Amino acid sequence: MTLAYLIRKEFLQIRRNAFLPRLIVMFPIVIMCVMPWVMQMEVKNIVVDVVDIDHTVESHRLVQQIAASGYFIFGGQKASYAEAMKDVEKGRADVVLEIRDGRYLIAANAVNGTKGSMGSAYLSQIVASPSSPEGTKTAPSSARSSIGTPSGAVAEALIFYNKHQNYKLFMIPALFAIVMMLMTGFLPTLNIVGEKEAGTIEQINVTPVSKWAFILAKLIPYWLIALFVITVSLLLAWLVYGLTPAGPVWLIYVLAMLLALFFSSFGLIVSNYSDTMQQAMFVMWFFVVSIMLLSGLFTPTRSMPEWAYLTTYVNPMHYFIDAIRTVFIRGGGLQQVAHQVIALLVIGTLMAAWAVQSYKKNS
Repeated sequence: MTLAYLIRKEFLQIRRNAFLPRLIVMFPIVIMCVMPWVMQMEVKNIVVDVVDIDHTVESHRLVQQIAASGYFIFGGQKASYAEAMKDVEKGRADVVLEIRDGRYLIAANAVNGTKGSMGSAYLSQIVASPSSPEGTKTAPSSARSSIGTPSGAVAEALIFYNKHQNYKLFMIPALFAIVMMLMTGFLPTLNIVGEKEAGTIEQINVTPVSKWAFILAKLIPYWLIALFVITVSLLLAWLVYGLTPAGPVWLIYVLAMLLALFFSSFGLIVSNYSDTMQQAMFVMWFFVVSIMLLSGLFTPTRSMPEWAYLTTYVNPMHYFIDAIRTVFIRGGGLQQVAHQVIALLVIGTLMAAWAVQSYKKNS
């Protein structure tokens, strides 16, 4: 009964807070409705300056194809290569194409490495087949499922999952991790440290309430809120993008709660060692950003240096993202993600034990 009253107290505090109820509702809406549109690796709107010295029919046709492509913005024809490079230096152009004596020179601004490499690859594809009637309609070879070989044969790539290569389908499951991170990590941490600053936690410390009851009363409300937020996120993915999990929905909730166990325990540990809200915020931000960037949320973990890749073995968000993409996109079941589930359970349990041990009720 004591635990029930403490949980009720937490919900009353959340409801009376002028900011938290709005945050709980608006955060998943913003994350699910805005982030998938901007967090994508596809490169578009590449500004191209053309230096056409030849002025032939073929070069004119090539310029028209570049101007009509959905991946490029035609920056205009320049009189000389030096004039085009001035646009690159001033940030008005990303790629320069020079046509001279039937040869093509592509110079890309690689300050943004992704945009430079992808832009030059896209342009190289158009240059390689300037007379193709489909050149202005189809995507570059890096976005298609077939490629040419030196012998002239065509190799077909079979795409088993995410057949349309929709980057939103790839990112939306991973965004669940960001939602869980805030709801079950930051909010409980700031709640406990806020009570420390206000002095109200001392009143609970002198009562016969056990450590377990106090800790569970602080965490259970945010676990329930996390379940609500995951449900909202799944509904928004279906309503806004028409995307539904290919695997069992219940397994997504299991993975979410295991990640919640880790973040809530980690947040409690930070709050136990922090005296002010500012201190807790900085410590949480440092660790959470490191965990997120090393998890494979944005980039493949195999692209990391070997020493950085080793950190994924103890990174719970990496296991969560790997598992939820398997369930959401590939339609995997419990057998396919058993390794990730066990890893999340072990890491979360160890962190929970540390959280309880580090809390000093009578301090």
